[in-house]
Amino acid sequence: MFYEPKDGHGLPHSPFNAIVTPRPIGWISSRGADGSDNLAPYSFFNAVAYEPPQVMFSSTSAKPDRGDTKDSVANIRETGVFAVNIVEYAMREAMNQTSGAWGREVDEFVDAGIEKAACRTIDCACVAGPPAVLECRLTQIIKIEGEANFAVFGEVTGVQMRDDCIVDGMFDVTRFQPLARGGYRDYSVVRDVFQLNRPA
Repeated sequence: MFYEPKDGHGLPHSPFNAIVTPRPIGWISSRGADGSDNLAPYSFFNAVAYEPPQVMFSSTSAKPDRGDTKDSVANIRETGVFAVNIVEYAMREAMNQTSGAWGREVDEFVDAGIEKAACRTIDCACVAGPPAVLECRLTQIIKIEGEANFAVFGEVTGVQMRDDCIVDGMFDVTRFQPLARGGYRDYSVVRDVFQLNRPA
């Protein structure tokens, strides 16, 4: 099969998200200028550089009460900070609850029954007790092709890691089993890892 996206795929659902998979989930917490907190998962998320450490996520839709975007991007525009909370399998239901298109007045931490903690290097809330948190300062927001598509880049200014996830000096993902996004309504979980050595 071959198709050009501009012409449509002819399938019941778009295969694009199922092809680019699994994708890590950036559970983004942000704070507005008025002090309101927001928490939402984004599957267009990844690390993009080592030195200095940097991450990005993309928001691809808008809400009537936020104009051209959603709460996360709107908050980050106002305050210039955000946190990435790493999603473990045990938090899958809570993460999913925060994915709803709630009004800007809704605090997803409260709505999903998630305990908050304070970041150390930025003025932002984060999830209490996840495997890891990346505290980030905004570097740039780029408008990309599409009506409501924005790519948000941030420099990591602080890293929290849960002690039980550190084994022999290394961050062990099998200790918490990270959740990943597939296509359609599919998710996967990392339980097994293996190593490959790079050629000389």
